[in-house]
Amino acid sequence: MLLKIVGLLALFAVCNAQRLRVDVYYESLCPDSARFINDQLYPAKRGPLGKYFDVNLVPFGKASWVTFGADVNFTCQHGPPECYGNKIQACALEHIQVNSYQNTHTRDSLILEYVNCLMKLGNQRDSVYPGARCASAVQLANWPIIEQCANSTDGSKYLQNQGMITQQLQPALTSVPTVVFKQQYSSELQDLAMRNFQSAVCRALPQPKPSECSQIPGSATNNVALLPAIVTFALFVLLTRLF
Repeated sequence: MLLKIVGLLALFAVCNAQRLRVDVYYESLCPDSARFINDQLYPAKRGPLGKYFDVNLVPFGKASWVTFGADVNFTCQHGPPECYGNKIQACALEHIQVNSYQNTHTRDSLILEYVNCLMKLGNQRDSVYPGARCASAVQLANWPIIEQCANSTDGSKYLQNQGMITQQLQPALTSVPTVVFKQQYSSELQDLAMRNFQSAVCRALPQPKPSECSQIPGSATNNVALLPAIVTFALFVLLTRLF
C-alpha cells in the first residue's frame, strides 16, 4: 500500500511540476555549438527526459552590431556567413509554424529539428548555407518566408533582438555555447552540460526527480524529499478511514 502511495505521489508531483527552462546561447557556425546541439541537446530533448524541459534558442553568441539609420550591420565570430546563418535561424524562430493537419511535430519540436539540421550541415562549410536543404529534410513548408526574412530588414531586426537578449545575460557571455537553467547562470551546470547535458538537466530539476534521472550517472533520484509528503498523505488516508 505504501509503495502505491509513493508511486501516486511521485506521479502527481511530476505532472504538476513546472517544466524546466533551458536557454541556449550559441552561433550558427560555431563547431562547439554544433557539437552541443547535435550530440547533447537534440538527443536529450527527443529522449525520455525531453518532456521535463523546454528549450529557448538564442542564435547570436559573440556577435556585435552597429546601426546606420534603418540599416544594421553585424560582425560575427566566424565571419559574414555566420551572420547570415544567425539571421536564418532568427527568422526561423519567428516564422516556423506547424500545419493543423500535421501531427508529427509541435512548433517547438519542428524548430529544434530544423536547427539541429542547420547546425549539422552548416558546419560542413559548404558554399551555400543549408537553409533550403534542411527545410526540405524536415518538411518545413514556409522556407520561402524564412529566406525572404533573412534577406530583408526584418531579418536584421530579429537578429538584433537576439543580440539584445544575449547582452542581458548576467554574468555576460564569455563562451559559446552558454547554457542557462531556470534563467540563472551556474558555472557548475554549464561545465556539466558540456559533458553530459542530461545529467545537468537532472541536477537542475526540482525534487522529486523523475525516475528517468536514476538511469543517468551522477543524477540519482533522491527520494528523501518525498518523505514529508508521504507522511502527510498517509495521515490523511488514516484520518479519512477513522472518521
